[in-house]
Amino acid sequence: MEKAIVHGLAAYKLVLVNGRFRADLSDVIQEENIFVDAIEHVTDHPSFLSHFAKYADNADNPLVALNTALCNSGIFIYAKKNAVLNRSIQVIHVSSTSDPLFNQTRNLFLLERGAKLEIVESFVTEGAGVTLNNNVSEIVLKENAQLQHYYIQTAKKSSQYLNHTEIYQEKHSLYNNYNCTFPGPSFVRNNINVRLDDSSVESHLYGVTLTADDQFVDNHTVVDHRKPHCESYEWYKNITQDTSTAVFNGKIFVREDAQKTNAFQQNNNMLIGEKSAIYSKPQLEIFADDVKCSHGCTMGQFDDDALFYLRARGIGEEKARVLLVHAFAFDVTEKFNSEPVRKYVEHLIEQGLLVD
Repeated sequence: MEKAIVHGLAAYKLVLVNGRFRADLSDVIQEENIFVDAIEHVTDHPSFLSHFAKYADNADNPLVALNTALCNSGIFIYAKKNAVLNRSIQVIHVSSTSDPLFNQTRNLFLLERGAKLEIVESFVTEGAGVTLNNNVSEIVLKENAQLQHYYIQTAKKSSQYLNHTEIYQEKHSLYNNYNCTFPGPSFVRNNINVRLDDSSVESHLYGVTLTADDQFVDNHTVVDHRKPHCESYEWYKNITQDTSTAVFNGKIFVREDAQKTNAFQQNNNMLIGEKSAIYSKPQLEIFADDVKCSHGCTMGQFDDDALFYLRARGIGEEKARVLLVHAFAFDVTEKFNSEPVRKYVEHLIEQGLLVD
């Protein structure tokens, strides 16, 4: 689990091995207003029963239905009213097996009114066996709740992931998602669906994808504006190397009742490998007339002129490449709320660019 350590991050560590919460490997959160346990232990918890399978199961996704039918592991994080944790919660997902394994993990994060949390989810591989991880997470933010939510994918090639995240927000809540994938897992599919189902709700989605070898990373997002006076901001950046492939498919819906919506979506792409590929499909569907919405996409190759400029000033080629990619990703990484996580991600970018 060493690769998951974020230096400088003050965090409670919660460890899931093949989806199962391991209390013996995890820190104890001694905070009265924070409750954490394995989902198999909370099936009679009133707050769990009120929200489990109420949001993700509304999505038209057969893998979510499969997860609901078969899940027997995962974690429940419950922040009570006005709970504010002075440390982050780092959830470390470990794939560890010597034989092929299909994991069905289900998580529920519930923040009551006025609660504030920062959750960092890290994905790593310890065993040599092939794993397919079908993860479903439901996130509920009550009025005035705030969640800073990070996904950091650093697993090995033998691990494959199908991640579905469903977010439900109430009035004046704030959800920030930072989705980062790096060279390693052969296949990653991330579905992130945000339902702004109350007025005066704000959501931000940021993503950095760096791929290598024959890796395939597929990011699909849905931001569904259902009520007026809401704001969403989405910015994803893809960098592909070797023969890898990255996909971005972002949809923004502005429903008829969602007047005064402010929605922004941007996807920028850099192809480093001559045989790599990027597929981008930003989409807007607007049914209201008093809104401010925009979306855009750029596609380009590595700037050899800029590389030559840096090398002509005595900077080595590897370092010059790192600097240029950092500059490309900066629009996203500067948005990170956590300085230790930002530095950790920048380090992973540097490592990922030096893969042979």
